[in-house]
Amino acid sequence: MQLHPELTQESLDAATGADTPPADPTARRAYLARTPHPSAPSEAEPAADAAKIRRQMLSLAAGLKAFGPGMFGVVTEEDEESFGDYEGTAQEDAQLAAGALMWATDVMVDQLFMDVQTLTDEETNVAECEGVLWHLEDLPRRYALCYDAQFARLFLVTVIAMTTRFTQGTFTHLSCVTEELALRLLLTEAKVCLEAFDLLDDGVEQALDCFADLVYEDMDHEWLYDDAKDGIEDSPVGEMLGIAPMGLADWFKPFNDGRYLHPYATDAPHSSTGDDQTGEDSGTDGQG
Repeated sequence: MQLHPELTQESLDAATGADTPPADPTARRAYLARTPHPSAPSEAEPAADAAKIRRQMLSLAAGLKAFGPGMFGVVTEEDEESFGDYEGTAQEDAQLAAGALMWATDVMVDQLFMDVQTLTDEETNVAECEGVLWHLEDLPRRYALCYDAQFARLFLVTVIAMTTRFTQGTFTHLSCVTEELALRLLLTEAKVCLEAFDLLDDGVEQALDCFADLVYEDMDHEWLYDDAKDGIEDSPVGEMLGIAPMGLADWFKPFNDGRYLHPYATDAPHSSTGDDQTGEDSGTDGQG
């Protein structure tokens, strides 16, 4: 993945300038989702936006080197006998879904830079932040007091490391709880970007859902959004199901020795990502 300094700076400027995005979360995401990709036409007639952005997203799909059409539900000739009457996802729907993930990666990274800047400027955390936040407020609310500027930097680096593996073709598995949550946000952002240009139809949504089903090894991270499931990994039920530790102090720990995490997320001292607000031990040192 290539980061674009000019677009990043424009996004940071927009956070406090005359073109401040709308306060409503859905409206502001759509606002930034419509920001042209650096290689897209800089000026487009509104009526032609959808067609131009569709072509742009389709052209970006090849950059998602780690995943072939099969990851988006396309049934190849070799697999037709195994799938019987199931027709699978249309090739172009799969391509558009892949391109939307590429587009959303640029948008999401820019938005996370803005979240880092906001939390740094306010010297606060997500729970107490008064400014506009784009993504960090969509993480499990039970740890919102711990999502400070340092956490935001760790999360941003993890997103970059994950999506770089997507685009370099080196991705094998999600590495940690943070990557599972980051992919959740990326998939949501991809759908927001598609919706912003009226490009999210049933076929493309099916392609993205198929991608999620195949990339995730399980959906245990969804329990972090259900306070009734808090601590389930430490219960007899969690032990029986083999649920990995999901406390905040474990988010940046690799699931096993074969998983890659960026050194910044594994080696740097960052006690603020611990479970201080929940009474558990803090810190994520010694994870690698």
